[in-house]
Amino acid sequence: MLDPKIIRDQSDWVRQQLTHRHYPVQYLDAYLNADVVWRDRLQDVDALKNERNRLTPKSKPTPEQQASLKQLSDTIKSKQDELSVLEESVKKAALLLPNIPHESVPIGESEDDNIEIKRVGDPRIFSFEPAPHEAIAVSRQLIDFDSAAKIAGSRFSVYKGSGAKLERALINLMLDIHTQDHGYTEFIPPVVINSASLQGTGQLPKFEGDLFKLEGTDYWLSPTAEVQLTNLARDTIIDEDNLPIRMTAQTACFRKEAGSYGKDISGIIRQHQFNKIELVQLCHPDQSMAQLHELLGHAERVLQVLKLPYRVIQLCTGDIGFSSGITFDIEVWFPSQNTYREISSCSNFFDFQARRSMIRYRDKLSSKVNYLHTINGSGLAVGRTLAAILENYQRDDGSVDVPEALIPYMKSELL
Repeated sequence: MLDPKIIRDQSDWVRQQLTHRHYPVQYLDAYLNADVVWRDRLQDVDALKNERNRLTPKSKPTPEQQASLKQLSDTIKSKQDELSVLEESVKKAALLLPNIPHESVPIGESEDDNIEIKRVGDPRIFSFEPAPHEAIAVSRQLIDFDSAAKIAGSRFSVYKGSGAKLERALINLMLDIHTQDHGYTEFIPPVVINSASLQGTGQLPKFEGDLFKLEGTDYWLSPTAEVQLTNLARDTIIDEDNLPIRMTAQTACFRKEAGSYGKDISGIIRQHQFNKIELVQLCHPDQSMAQLHELLGHAERVLQVLKLPYRVIQLCTGDIGFSSGITFDIEVWFPSQNTYREISSCSNFFDFQARRSMIRYRDKLSSKVNYLHTINGSGLAVGRTLAAILENYQRDDGSVDVPEALIPYMKSELL
């Protein structure tokens, strides 16, 4: 959620930023109009209260004065009820406004205008035509897509045998790296969450159509553990000395992937259910950009340990997410496609989520309470990592070498 004072006092600048994001400016107009009406009514109510205070006698009121004061109080009550409705409309309008891009975010139309920051590792040169991961997974009996379609539908997978073991090994490797080497505290949160949690991190109300809801309840299937980990601090005040707070979790994630038909739908690149390791940090505002780059490095470390080629790109204004102020994507190399595919997205939300979730810190010098900053990223998407391993470590006979870092977890050198 944006700072209301900035929206009111710098509305032209906010409008320009929304234009850079290619976000409809009518959402800003709707907020400004609702805010003006609400504040006008607020002034009316305050004036009526002042009038009531002025007319209230210091001694016992006469019957006429009592009647007049009662009528005035009834009017105030009616106006306050109207004011509550107007205030709620302002809050709803505010929830539909996206974050403001950081000044360093390149202005662009779409993903075509994203900027490559660096490449790490050289793609392997194959002496044969590399097979796609889904073909390898089926031929080595690692994933059963047909059984998944039978019991659930399209875009689901059944991992079995060594495939299931590889998925579990990746989860354990990633969590060990982040907890032991990077200082994150591990959590196992519910994957069923409520509307307030999704609203706090920005998935609701804007992206309701992308989520799975449990019918007849206020429960939803979590699209990412970012929601649960961030909401652990909802409605809290944290002492400055305790920042930054680093949290990680492995959860199943659930997404409809609406609108992605025909794009990356083969294999396990885009699934309705997938495992992901999430990294979340709660930071002091002065440190959040440094912490973002640190978190980005933590996610990169997993690919470095697995010796998978990747690149880092910065998203432009036309491609960053609704809640994000700045985002860096990590893309891993897929030889069968001769391209890089996203495997992690690391973002700084500044105080956007903290305002929606009322997550604050207490300044140790002034004791003032301020909104902190939230950052997060995937560390990593497990299924996509598994797919990248199958493609990059495949042999010409169809078998797959196990990356050295995973051998202690797999107790095997070959799939």
